[in-house]
Formats: sequence, C-alpha cells, structure tokens
Amino acid sequence: QVQLVESRGGLVQAGGSLRLSCAASGRTFRSYAMGWFRQAPGKEREFVAAISPSGGITSYADSVKGRFTISRDNAKNTMVLQMNSLKPEDTAVYYCAADLYSYRIATIVGEYDYWGQGTQVTVSS
Repeated sequence: QVQLVESRGGLVQAGGSLRLSCAASGRTFRSYAMGWFRQAPGKEREFVAAISPSGGITSYADSVKGRFTISRDNAKNTMVLQMNSLKPEDTAVYYCAADLYSYRIATIVGEYDYWGQGTQVTVSS
C-alpha cells in the first residue's frame, strides 16, 4: 500500500509559476517510479511527467517540456513538480501517482498503481 497526498494547487496568472508537491508513505519511496498526470474538464487524464526511483531519469509530455521540472527527494519521501511559464491550457486537476512494478518510466495511466486525491491548478489569461 502507498498513500499519496498532493499539496494544494492554486490560481495563477498566465506566465506565472506554481510548485506542487506529493508526499508518499507506505512502501519504501526510493523503490518505485513516480509520475504526474492532469485532467481538464471533459478530457481524459493525461501524462505530464515521470521520474525514475533514483531520480536519474525523467520524462515529460511535449506540452510541458522546457516549462515543467519533476524532481524527488528520497530522504523526505517527496516528489515535486515545478511549473513555470504557465498557460491557460495547463488548467486542470493534477494527480501524483506511483508505479510500483514497471521496469521503465511509464507514461500511461494504466501503468500506475496508486493515486493521490488530486489538486486544482487554474491559470488565468
């Protein structure tokens, strides 16, 4: 069992920045990959970013590459998504997720085993 709790999101103007964190408990944090997904109203949940157990390998959706940075602190059981140059189209509920069994970084919703409750990010134009 893994429990995931995201930090509060918020409302930010376009071009601004926001930092999301995800606190994990349960299984040994450094043993599994983590990811961020988002879901906008009326749309399917989509991949944002993922990070390997050690933090040495990361992957990003094309839509956020160069603007978002994923990182993790295995000593603190925490993962962070730093979001810069935010755009209105980044508005969504953001979810952190844990992938306990894949051998590589996964970008598909179905590969992840545990999910946080989600946090709203709203970017105004």
